[in-house]
Amino acid sequence: MRSPRSLPEGTADRLKPLLKQAQTKSEFQRIQAVYLRAATNMTPEDIADALAWHPGTVRNIHSAFLRTGDDAFQVSSRGGRHRENLSIEEEDALLSQFTADANDGGIIVVSEIKAAYEQKLGKSVPKSTVYRMLTRHDWRQIVPRRRHPKSDPEAQEAFKKTSRQSSKRK
Repeated sequence: MRSPRSLPEGTADRLKPLLKQAQTKSEFQRIQAVYLRAATNMTPEDIADALAWHPGTVRNIHSAFLRTGDDAFQVSSRGGRHRENLSIEEEDALLSQFTADANDGGIIVVSEIKAAYEQKLGKSVPKSTVYRMLTRHDWRQIVPRRRHPKSDPEAQEAFKKTSRQSSKRK
């Protein structure tokens, strides 16, 4: 096995204040992994034992530190829309074309929104993509009922026969 690349001079002195400035436990441990190597010349296996990590993780942090410097200590947050077609602002701008119709009580046809979405992207997308976009922007499907669930057609007919209006017509 080859010997690891040496850390730059003064690394231990530069990392000591960073240990006190660390915001999260993960950031602190990453700095500590490099600091222990710089200050005490510990092996990755010994550092991994001290931090309860895997030696490969310690080697990866050392390698990242040698490549990128202090950026290796910043842990990127997980999650997000990694495969987004449009940003939230672009989706909002696309939907703003249809907002006037929606505010006037008009019926919004998803196939029209889908066509505009595909035209903007330059490729076809499934309908579910458009429905997820509408959900993301708090659009919901409101459909009027054809009849009231507790309506009684027989009672309605009886009312028509006994109402005052029906007696005036005759």
